[in-house]
Amino acid sequence: MMQRVQRSGFTLAWLAVMVALVAACVAPANAPAGGGEAATGSAGDAAAGASAATISIGYGAPELSGGQGVIMSGMENGTQGKGWSFVSNNANFDASAQANQIDDFIAQGVSAIVTVPVDSQAICAAAKKAKDAGIPFFTIDRAPIGCEIDMTVQSDNYLAGKQAGEAMVQLLTEKYGEATGIVLELQGDLGQNVAQLRGGGFNDVLKEYPNITVISKPTEWKADKFSQATLDVVAAEAVDGIYLHSDCVGTKVVLAALEQLGKKFARGEEGHLFITGVDGCPDALAAIREGFSDQASSQPIPDFGVVIADYIETTLNGGVIEEGTVEKEGAPWSPATIVKSDTGFMLNLATTSVDASNVDNPALWGNQAE
Repeated sequence: MMQRVQRSGFTLAWLAVMVALVAACVAPANAPAGGGEAATGSAGDAAAGASAATISIGYGAPELSGGQGVIMSGMENGTQGKGWSFVSNNANFDASAQANQIDDFIAQGVSAIVTVPVDSQAICAAAKKAKDAGIPFFTIDRAPIGCEIDMTVQSDNYLAGKQAGEAMVQLLTEKYGEATGIVLELQGDLGQNVAQLRGGGFNDVLKEYPNITVISKPTEWKADKFSQATLDVVAAEAVDGIYLHSDCVGTKVVLAALEQLGKKFARGEEGHLFITGVDGCPDALAAIREGFSDQASSQPIPDFGVVIADYIETTLNGGVIEEGTVEKEGAPWSPATIVKSDTGFMLNLATTSVDASNVDNPALWGNQAE
């Protein structure tokens, strides 16, 4: 399923002889998957059949804190592993800056563009510009909302939220003998599909238990908002647990807020607040070891860039991406699934639910990062 199309380069000695044949043969047999017909003479057409050295990938990071730096490193590894050139920019949480940076990639004539959207809706304008220029457009970690691109590679964020919800229900049931209590949900940016999915998976589990009350607070992935919401809600309510849409952003500041309130207790101590979350960052794994956190849905983020590079290669060579199951022996994200949605193809990589029993697994990216 993860197709790899091998390309042969032409030596200078053969170039003059072969140029006519190349001109006749490099046009892709199929239009790029999810992108319709590319414009004649486009960057996408030029890349098909080209040598690896002529292919360039423009990568737009939304910011570089937490796991985003790891994602960008994985993307760089994926492109360099194929001999492609790699150009990157950091939008630093600014959707307008990201749009301008993508304009620069288009002006440079890159072969393909990959980005983690700052805003899943706003990214559609940039995706349309790339499509009009014949440049394949991919996203990592977050899908667009309201437009179709070539492909998104992301964690199965719904599964991640579901794993965190199931862990929270189990913890509350063990505490009270039944599924009851008050849970604070610290949401990400609800303008991004990743936050919507993480919230959806979690809440779809908890809505089956009417005696559990969920108090949801948006944070826009900002650490200060994680902290303030914890201070405000835990001070006013008898909270039993906290669900973090991002443990990369939230673990340290939430634990600091609980300590400020005099409510930071380790697992097994009276007054311990259950903490579950998504990402599996080093901070979260350390907190699980120390007993202050209970569960993390670990993403396979080092593999995002390596995986998506295979599908970029397929698209540049006129190949076809298909729905179905993707398996790779030994990969923590396997099996994964490719589905066709209204935003294009989506490859959802499985997350790993981590607790005290498997927190030291060396395959977890949070342990590799340390």
